[in-house]
Amino acid sequence: MKESNINRREFIRNSAASAAAIGLASQAIPALADDKRKGAQAKVGLYSITFLGVWYKGPALTMEEVLKKSKELGFDGIEIDGKRPHGNPLDWPTGKCKEFVKKADDIGQEIYAVSANNDFSSPIPEHRECQIAYMKELIRMTSDFGVKNLRVFLGWPGVTLHPDGGKYSIAHDIWQHTHYQFSPEEIWGWCTEGMTECVKYASDYGVTLALQNHKPVINDWKDMMRMVKEIDSPNLKVCLDAPIMVDKSPENMMESAKAAGDLQVLTHFGGEYGKDTDGNVVDIQVYKREIGPDGKPIPEVIYPSFVKAMNSIGYKGYYSYELCHPLPVKDGEKVGIDYAEYCAKNACEMMKGLIGSIG
Repeated sequence: MKESNINRREFIRNSAASAAAIGLASQAIPALADDKRKGAQAKVGLYSITFLGVWYKGPALTMEEVLKKSKELGFDGIEIDGKRPHGNPLDWPTGKCKEFVKKADDIGQEIYAVSANNDFSSPIPEHRECQIAYMKELIRMTSDFGVKNLRVFLGWPGVTLHPDGGKYSIAHDIWQHTHYQFSPEEIWGWCTEGMTECVKYASDYGVTLALQNHKPVINDWKDMMRMVKEIDSPNLKVCLDAPIMVDKSPENMMESAKAAGDLQVLTHFGGEYGKDTDGNVVDIQVYKREIGPDGKPIPEVIYPSFVKAMNSIGYKGYYSYELCHPLPVKDGEKVGIDYAEYCAKNACEMMKGLIGSIG
């Protein structure tokens, strides 16, 4: 398959100009502070969805290729997306899982999480039962990888693969159509039933389900905490993520972190990153950015506040990078995998810099 006509060399050569063009040079993110980084336990990982072949023009990487790419780009480990072509449990019997763990160990990469794409919210009982079956196999697979944490949703519309690339809108419209006749509390009840059964199953395997504060059933982190408190199991904890918070103020991030406390076992960060003319990592994302008075996208600078909030509760887990939204079109074509690699490498540098410099 022909990739974007923007290759790596051209993109890197133009990235500084692109950053300056959208007015981001002043939003440089702290560089890695090696002296402050020493002794830090929090790590930065790569969520395999970044290279699933959904958002850029080009094929998905295999999981073996994801491992190598993670190490090449500077990440400490990988999170496996629980769907084809990466991590559907139908494709991962126990023996294959063990072999993959050895491959990861051989190159110094940790498999730190698996991510489910589950939806307990369907009004159709058979659909919910299929989701529970999927989750039970994912729990088995997570255990076979020797991994503790399995990221989960309450509800998830999904992503539709379209000739123009991945789209959220189609699946979202279907979800809305199937749910509008039911009250939020009815939907909440179905999710509680599904999650309760899966938590019990996870406890048998020593796996912790990490509930993410992700829409549509969860509206904010308080809903996430409500479910965890209602089920009240040591095998259900949280994956509090900053980018999907409705209120991204420093005050709300600190409040949510304090509420999560020791229950916080995983977190994600995302975005598109380049470098300015001084070599500083900058936000170059246009997708879902507000436009300023000058007609240019306003960068979203939320991670310093979030890392500070995580540090306040002693979080020492992974910050997992994911590139999971529609990417730019250049010269009439979706950007290729080189763009995803460039963003991921800069994202890794950015987050390691924040972890090392923020007290």
